[in-house]
Amino acid sequence: MPTEEASKPVVIVGAGVSGLALGNFLLREGIDCVVLERRDRDHVERRQRAGVIDTRATRAFRKRGLEDRIVGGSPVQAGLGFRVDGQDRWLDLVADEHREGRFCPQQVLVRNLITVFEQEGGDLRFGTEVTVEDGERPRVRLGDGAIIEGDFIAGCDGSHGATRAAIPEGRITRHSHEFGYAWLVVLTDAPPTRQTLMAIHSRGFAAAFARGPEASRFYLQCPLGDTVADWPDERIWSELETRFCEPIATKGTIVEKGLVPLRSEVLSPMSHGGIHLLGDAAHIVPPSSAKGMNLALHDADVFAEALVRYYEKDDRSLLDAYSDTRLRDVWNYQAFATWFTDTVHDAGDPGCRGEFRHRVARADLARLFTSDTANRLLSEFIAGLN
Repeated sequence: MPTEEASKPVVIVGAGVSGLALGNFLLREGIDCVVLERRDRDHVERRQRAGVIDTRATRAFRKRGLEDRIVGGSPVQAGLGFRVDGQDRWLDLVADEHREGRFCPQQVLVRNLITVFEQEGGDLRFGTEVTVEDGERPRVRLGDGAIIEGDFIAGCDGSHGATRAAIPEGRITRHSHEFGYAWLVVLTDAPPTRQTLMAIHSRGFAAAFARGPEASRFYLQCPLGDTVADWPDERIWSELETRFCEPIATKGTIVEKGLVPLRSEVLSPMSHGGIHLLGDAAHIVPPSSAKGMNLALHDADVFAEALVRYYEKDDRSLLDAYSDTRLRDVWNYQAFATWFTDTVHDAGDPGCRGEFRHRVARADLARLFTSDTANRLLSEFIAGLN
């Protein structure tokens, strides 16, 4: 029996933030596409991750008339709350012209992206295993043997996905950095008291982030060798209260916990032939920087603009420049993410990387809290990322 074949201008592999955003952007521009996702819909819609959409990403939705339907959410607080050895400190990090970000938990954003994509007639297929095949005209082979060819394949399926695996060895370079410690990541059904609070303590870093009105995510710095079994619920709550230097009023039920080694990764180039990588398939930043979701949205914005230029004007210039364009931004984000991650961890536990790095990090933090010049420079740096 012959294999069924189909064709779409753009085949998007992965229904995460970058894949769904790209699909919506292309539909608004009249470019046909299909989004293929190996996980089921319930899994995709329930994944709990980052919760802030920055100014640049907000504007990407706005210019396509999608802001009200997809982003929503409340304005982001223009700074970060810290508790340093039990004392509250605040960093005002965002210049006035860059206060357009929105607080929107990833699962809410994803559900909105799915809803709008389907309402606009988008082709979205869950539970679809694919193999990406490189060639003069790239294509994907579905689990049932059917083949979909595309002018372009957008790899939005993460660092272990089928798209990255299809790129021949030696055609792409992986740059990586291991930070040397992990986070215990805890999801509870307790309502948040603040959107963001980071704790600097001699026992290690801790953080609390809102994940919607009825859920909170907590993070605890821990050694790489720890396991989930080392962290029963009672120890988690005790350690959080110790590092935040106060009782946790509403603890709720811990519904999920796992260990995440902190690392950064960049693939260069982000394109190979007709295959283009977006989001976690191309780069990973540590979660402490809160930049991963926004980098994925920026990728989708830039790649969509390149495809529009190609299909409307038969002009490949933006497509050919996609990797270089994005890598300039990605490395700037990595610079900020690495500095910030090292600073907030070194400032807490001197046993992590030594007393010298601990004192340097403390000096950095003190300067940010007390120096208008240092705070302004950091604000301008972050504004430059937007």
